[in-house]
This record gives sequence, structure tokens and C-alpha cells, in this order.
Amino acid sequence: MAALDIKNVIKRHGKLQTVSDVSLSVAAGERVALLGHNGAGKTTIIKMILGLMPITEGSISVLGHAPGSAAARAQTGYLPESVAFHGSLTGREQLHHFARLKKASKTQADELLERVGLAHAADRKIRTYSKGMRQRVGLAQVVLGQPKLAILDEPTSGLDPVSRHEFYDIVEELAENGCAVMLSSHALTELELRTDRIAILSKGQLVANDSLQALRKEAALPIKFKVTATSETIESVNTQLGGSRVNGRSVELFCTPDEKVGVLSSITALGAIVKDVDVTPASLEELYRHFSKVEEKH
Repeated sequence: MAALDIKNVIKRHGKLQTVSDVSLSVAAGERVALLGHNGAGKTTIIKMILGLMPITEGSISVLGHAPGSAAARAQTGYLPESVAFHGSLTGREQLHHFARLKKASKTQADELLERVGLAHAADRKIRTYSKGMRQRVGLAQVVLGQPKLAILDEPTSGLDPVSRHEFYDIVEELAENGCAVMLSSHALTELELRTDRIAILSKGQLVANDSLQALRKEAALPIKFKVTATSETIESVNTQLGGSRVNGRSVELFCTPDEKVGVLSSITALGAIVKDVDVTPASLEELYRHFSKVEEKH
């Protein structure tokens, strides 16, 4: 049984349908990225999962329970996009409060403050915290009580690059411990190697739902090669491979995924005159634009 199971869910607000027949599941230990532009339906789906908004049609099962039920809430961790805490409490007091609500120990709360890099500020008032520090308090409260489902909405907002790396380390630990993780984020680059599956919403419809590798195969977007030689041999490389000269020592060319092996063979056949090769498949951002039909703004 999936930890989170969304089946044929429809959400209407009067005559406006914001979610259209979406089916999506997240298994224990799986990390799924939920992507979509503003208004695509991500927030609506999250609210329905949490029991904060009724479902018009279809069903959602949270660890075998109804969304918003006591049993579902007890096993779910949630980090909203904009976290809000009581400014007059210290970080430690706030997390101890969450520990009581989740029936977790204060010892675990203190350990998590250190794990998210807040041990030095644990006894300061939260009103003195930066946005990134408040986000780390939010992440710590998600992990409290060892949830079986974690819903993370723009979780790295306000975090510096080092903190983002540490955040994904914690997400990986959650998954390794069997927690199902759903991340909603606009930071596409950092999700490429940090999730198991990509789900893309567009105008309330699920338009893609697979691994990054499978989506690349389905989209069949061009693969870019950058072949580097020397200033003396680059003309010969360009003549034999074709493509475009990008500077005095490199050639850039594109091919379809099916042509990749053939292109690599042609490059290898050139021998020692080739000094380096960079192969760049379609990025998650390019795949997102392809499946959601979001055009680049010029």
C-alpha cells in the first residue's frame, strides 16, 4: 500500500475546476517532486492531502487513513512555504512545544536543533531569526516524531547553498528510514539528483509522472555535446563532426537521444586530437517547459 494514494481527484470551486482527475501515489521511502507553475493546482492538492480542503470527487488515502484525520496527522510532517512561529518563544521552546504535540521527547527536539544547525541560537527569541533560520526550525518540526509522510512546500526558500545541501541530506535520511516524501519546489536544478520521481501539473492536470531518465526518453529533447580539442586540431574536429564552433578550441553539436551512442562513437574515433567531451542531456527545467507547455519569456 502506498503511503500517499491520490485517485482520480477533482476539485471544483463553483464552476472553476482547479484539479482535474489527478492520480498520484508516493511509496514508503520514495521522494517525489511535485512541480507546476503558480495556479497549476499544487497548493490545492497539498491542502486536500492535509485535510484542509474538501475533495469534490475522487479519494485520497494518507497512510491508510482519511486526510485530516487524527491518525493521518499523527504520522504526517508538513513544512509550509511561509513558516510562522511565535516570535516571543525561543527556538528550543518552540520545538519543545511541537515535541509535546507529536508525543516526541525533548531530547529528540534538542538533537534536531543541532542537526539543522541551530544549536548556537536555540535559546534566542525566534523574532531575532532570519528567514533561513526559521525555515530550519520548520524542517526540524517536520522530522520530529519520525513521520511516515512528509509534505514539503518550497522547503529551501531562504536557505543558503550550504543549508540547502544539508536540508537534502536530511530528506535523504527521512527516505532511508521509510518516510514517503513529497516536495513542491520551483528550484528545479537542485531537484534533479535529489528525487526519485517527477510529477508535473499544468492547469490542474497531471501531465508527467515518472523518473527523470524516463521523462528524458519520452520527451526526446536534444542532447548537447561540447567537444574540446586544440587550436591546431579544432578545425579538423569541426570538419569531421559538424556542429558549431563556440570558441577557438571547442565544437558544439546536438543530437536526439537515439543518436547519442553513434555521436559518441564518432567522437571516440577521432582519437587523441579530442581533449575533452561534455555531454549534457535535457535539464529538468527544459523537461518542465516541454511537458507543461510553459514558453520561455523573452
